[in-house]
Amino acid sequence: MSFPQPRPQAPQLPKHLLRTIDCQQGAVRAVRFNADGNYLLSCGSDKSLKLWSVSRGTLLKTYSGHGYEVLDADGSYDNSQLCSCSSDKSLILWDVATAQVTRKLRGHAGKVNCVQFNEEATVILSGSLDGTVRCWDTRSRRFEPIQVLDEARDSVSSLKVVQHELLTGSVDGRVRRYDLRMGELHVDFVSSPITCVCFSQDGQCTLSSSLDSTVRLLDKSTGEMLGEFTGHKMKGYKLDCCLSAKDTHVLSCSEDGHVYCWDLVEGSLSLKLPVGKAVVQSLSFHPTETCLLTAMEGRVQVWGSAGGS
Repeated sequence: MSFPQPRPQAPQLPKHLLRTIDCQQGAVRAVRFNADGNYLLSCGSDKSLKLWSVSRGTLLKTYSGHGYEVLDADGSYDNSQLCSCSSDKSLILWDVATAQVTRKLRGHAGKVNCVQFNEEATVILSGSLDGTVRCWDTRSRRFEPIQVLDEARDSVSSLKVVQHELLTGSVDGRVRRYDLRMGELHVDFVSSPITCVCFSQDGQCTLSSSLDSTVRLLDKSTGEMLGEFTGHKMKGYKLDCCLSAKDTHVLSCSEDGHVYCWDLVEGSLSLKLPVGKAVVQSLSFHPTETCLLTAMEGRVQVWGSAGGS
């Protein structure tokens, strides 16, 4: 006699506010989880970068060295280094433990919008208002980039690197995917300026948000449109989108003070998370758990599923 299989549990969504962190660094331009999700980075308009404990909401370190507001940051896989970028056209490589500047990298002709380590933290990739992506060797003492990608016709607003693939979004309305191993470039045209791009966790799809208030899910290899997610407001700000840890949901910031969360397969709105009365500037989903960070004005909110820590 066979018993019916239990129904798979519906994926939990981070709808409970666990804590609010008053960052005290002006407006928070970006909020990011570190590689294991135990810490978060907040990028401030007061030129500072701050490292916090997610579970306790306590400040661990402040990193000061930029000459203008910090726009993005990333942590290395072993948590020993941070990189950050700024409107001052520079990138900084930091030693986490001492908060000292290891390297200051200059070469972009405009503000640097986005920055990320590769998986081994041997290379930093940066995208700028000058329309270029620059690749920097973290171990070399040379100050010029090892590679410059200048295909974009306008500001590079977002980039993500996974293994040998680099995904970039530009104000020219194009999502570019570079296969760095094969030396190939694949371009998908979206008719509106791109604000954020990311890969799905399974590596099969790309997600991009743009200023026509639409988030699009594309098949990575064919460029076929798999889904369009709308309802949020994104008209004039560079806002983040992302996928949940298990690729079940698509999330986006919105200018109406909410985070919108859609079911990836059905395309229906699963959750409209009320964050506050201003623009939700940035978000970041925990790499493995149901936990979400949002940034609004000078505060970061940590959201979890019911009973989460």
